[in-house]
Amino acid sequence: MDKNSIFGIVLIAAILIVWGIINKPDPGEIEANRRRLDSLSMVEKRQQEIKSIQDSTVVAEQAELSGRGAIPNDSLKLQKLKNELGIFADNAVGENKFYTIENDLIRLIVSSKGGRPYSVELKKYKTFDQKPVVLFDGDSTKFGLTFYDQNKPISTNDLFFAPGDTLAHSAIAKGDSLIMRLTVSESRYIEYRYSLEPGSYMVGFAMQLSGMKDIVTRDPESIDMSWEIYVPQHEQLKKNENQYTSLYYRHYKEDVEYFNPRQSKDVAPKDIATQVEWFAFKSQFFSSVLIAETAFSNALLKLTNLPAEDKYLKNFRAEVGVPFQRLENETIRMKMFFGPNKFKLMKQYKDQKLDDLVSVGKGIIRWINVFVIIPIFDWLSKFMGNYGLIILLLTIIIKIGLLPLTYKSYLSQASMKALKPQIDELTKKYPKGKELEKQQATMALYKKAGVSPMGGCLPMLLQFPILFAMFRFFPTSIELRQEGFLWVNDLSTFDSIYSWDAIIPILSNIYGNHISLFTILMTVSTIIQMKMSDSTMSSQQMPGMKSMMYIMPVMFMFVLNNFSSGLTYYYFLTNMITIGQNYLFKQFVDEKELLRKIEEKKTKPVKKSKWQQRLDEMAKQAGQKPAKRK
Repeated sequence: MDKNSIFGIVLIAAILIVWGIINKPDPGEIEANRRRLDSLSMVEKRQQEIKSIQDSTVVAEQAELSGRGAIPNDSLKLQKLKNELGIFADNAVGENKFYTIENDLIRLIVSSKGGRPYSVELKKYKTFDQKPVVLFDGDSTKFGLTFYDQNKPISTNDLFFAPGDTLAHSAIAKGDSLIMRLTVSESRYIEYRYSLEPGSYMVGFAMQLSGMKDIVTRDPESIDMSWEIYVPQHEQLKKNENQYTSLYYRHYKEDVEYFNPRQSKDVAPKDIATQVEWFAFKSQFFSSVLIAETAFSNALLKLTNLPAEDKYLKNFRAEVGVPFQRLENETIRMKMFFGPNKFKLMKQYKDQKLDDLVSVGKGIIRWINVFVIIPIFDWLSKFMGNYGLIILLLTIIIKIGLLPLTYKSYLSQASMKALKPQIDELTKKYPKGKELEKQQATMALYKKAGVSPMGGCLPMLLQFPILFAMFRFFPTSIELRQEGFLWVNDLSTFDSIYSWDAIIPILSNIYGNHISLFTILMTVSTIIQMKMSDSTMSSQQMPGMKSMMYIMPVMFMFVLNNFSSGLTYYYFLTNMITIGQNYLFKQFVDEKELLRKIEEKKTKPVKKSKWQQRLDEMAKQAGQKPAKRK
């Protein structure tokens, strides 16, 4: 090993050491995180113990009511429950009852155990098998406050609430509302207030804490609140739906971030020490969002991927610090959004950036979707309800807008075709081994003829952002969900014309167990379009390019077979319109006349570019002789 190699290794090691020192976590933060995780672990352990005691107590009460008397040692268990929960022990035993508030859009069921949102149904939507869309449901849902009282860890999720005087505390005049109260004494209680206005997916939520100023919390200025749900499958293909299911959150007055939904392995929790404005449990088409009135003090967010055979997609968990002023009577206000990821709807909450929950891409891709595609799509939707026809008209409008670029690309290809015999002559003139001379001669020919070899490529490259924008728009557009067209039952997912159950290694994982007709049509039309353009390329030019041109459509066929049929339908339409345009261009463009003009240009002196003119001017001023043009 030479000295340079040794020096390089030492330098790399030094950089890594310095980087590790710079990014070493603060000891105080490490200790705070450790205490937090230990506290959460202790609470969970206590919750399991309390649940065991609750179950035994319920059995004892049932035995007593049936006249069989109490089961031995139940008094000890009741005493243990009081030792575990102190003054909250009386709230640890009760009957789980359910209460409903609803409007024309959603039905929210609240459980007396924990006073928590137990399930949410979206009335205007159905799953792929025509069952009600329920964002979350069941006893697996957890929601509540966590704190210490008399050195005893308390989790309201395990305690029983009772309905309060809803009419007296109703926050809305014409809507629906519900109050759930956890009563310790007349002056000490925790109250959850839910309110729902007609025609809204937003649920008002407030917590009233009375006589709780002396409870102990991890942070003196906040109280921990947790929410955990399992996201059920709503769409036909679980694999596709999982790719858009993730946990989103927004830093206070800053950008929206999220967990990578395509990461299949264990995902590291995100411990956020700064303020968080909201967090969302998002699936492909629906979201459950908790929004703070101002901001949460901090957040610990966790996403867990579940096995492919599980009936749920993923598990989401959020632990947030809710600002707590420790007043004798204190109200903490929030909002809950339960609804579809519809861009037009989310724009109503643009100040909170809830529109970022709609996956329309980033950068220029998002710009194209937000300011071009979605407005045209929404405008067309006002006049017709057939989304297959809407996609057709959208494609025509976009192709008309790109017509100047398409025509310029065709002219460039036609010019290249006219020069093809001369290019072939150069290929014969410069055999193998003289590639550099051949390339120089070819470029000189292009220059004299006034033809740019990139003239046909650049207009096509400028269209790629639109193709990518559509790639992001169609699979997440809820307007296409369960909308049929021709043989397609649902434009938001694949259009299977034939399927099978047998698992074929590799093929089933990549292609799937079905054949999508629009994907086949897209592939065939792409190959035809490339075949029509292939005549402009000489056989010796760019070896291997021809075969690659035909391999790419086949590769995309495998990739897009599981994607939205609305997307492959759009790509198919784009190809067919392009083929039609090229056919019309061919009728109006005289190739002989085009060649004659090219030959005329070759006889004229090549005009210097402005850049070359400036260089020559600078050379004159410096007293140098400008370089002659060949």
